[in-house]
Amino acid sequence: METSVLEERRRFVRDYARGAWTMRALCARYGITPPCGYKWWARFQADGDRGLAERSRAPRGRPHQTAPALEALIVAARREYGWGAKKLQHILRTRHPAATWPARSTFNAVLERYGLLEKRRRRLAWPPTGTVALQSAGPNEVWPADFKGQFKTGDGRYCYPLTITDHFSRQVLAVRGLAAITQADTRAVFRQLFREVGLPAAIRTDNGAPFASIGLHGLSALNIWWMQLGVVHQRIRRGRPQENGTHERMHRELKRETARPPAADRRAQQARFDRFRRRYNDERPHEALDNATPASRWQPSARPYSDRVVGPEYPGHWEIRRVSNAGAIRLHRHRIFLSQALHHQDIGLEEIDGGLWQVVYYRTVLGVLDEATGRVTGVGRSESV
Repeated sequence: METSVLEERRRFVRDYARGAWTMRALCARYGITPPCGYKWWARFQADGDRGLAERSRAPRGRPHQTAPALEALIVAARREYGWGAKKLQHILRTRHPAATWPARSTFNAVLERYGLLEKRRRRLAWPPTGTVALQSAGPNEVWPADFKGQFKTGDGRYCYPLTITDHFSRQVLAVRGLAAITQADTRAVFRQLFREVGLPAAIRTDNGAPFASIGLHGLSALNIWWMQLGVVHQRIRRGRPQENGTHERMHRELKRETARPPAADRRAQQARFDRFRRRYNDERPHEALDNATPASRWQPSARPYSDRVVGPEYPGHWEIRRVSNAGAIRLHRHRIFLSQALHHQDIGLEEIDGGLWQVVYYRTVLGVLDEATGRVTGVGRSESV
């Protein structure tokens, strides 16, 4: 015969109330211990049938439970910044040093309980394969730059965000939403930044327009201007965005905070970019900086910018040729095409072997010219003289 636990308890206390059995004999009949029998009889006398129902075994007090006030601060900070537990933990400790904050795992538990934790599948960590390591020992040594993927604002027009950072400090130097990717607009953004904070030693980009071309040494009007200013142009390998990994990581935060969803128009979108840049630089702790902010590690460059371009100087024994408007030079009655991006520029030719000439612009080796064939073969991107 099937019966419930609650019904068995009711039968037990009714049998005991009739006085036909002693407690020990009745407990033996029902297969329970005398202490258990006395417990149910005491509960029945205190609360009647309600006292026989199952009670929660959870502890009455939780000495290690996170206080509701702290949970509210964690949730509010998550909604304000959208950061992960580690960064929220750091900024809340800075804001409220007197509070006792829980561990990172508890932060995640609170976020998950409020539906604010987005779980991602962990990816395999692959070692970098770049030919030129991204390294810097101080501010303004390397500036990574790129165009974040374009998107449409609320008015249906495209926005192309140009982003520039300082690798050492992770400072976001510029986020500018452009209407199109053009040499003129890109150069204007860099010129304004150079005037405000000075020149870096190097700028690191991918191989796309307007940073580079498919011609000799990837020359474009933009990187030729950088060479004239004494700025080295570092280029990652094609299809290897991880070689500019710190910049790509910033792009993920930029997209999450400013483009989901986009603003109503490009002007409103630029206001979002400006707010993101201030928050990223002045408030967001960075693990690579021992949880310091980028602004605390960055300072303007000691190399000032000048609109006056000083021409290249080459050793006296070199041949010097001016590139024509068509991008060609003449060497010993041979007309040799180099790049139209070099039109009206002086290049240096150093003979390194019989009929072989090293082609140099400022301090950058562009390639090796074979006088017999009139062809220029490429060299490594980082070679300089």
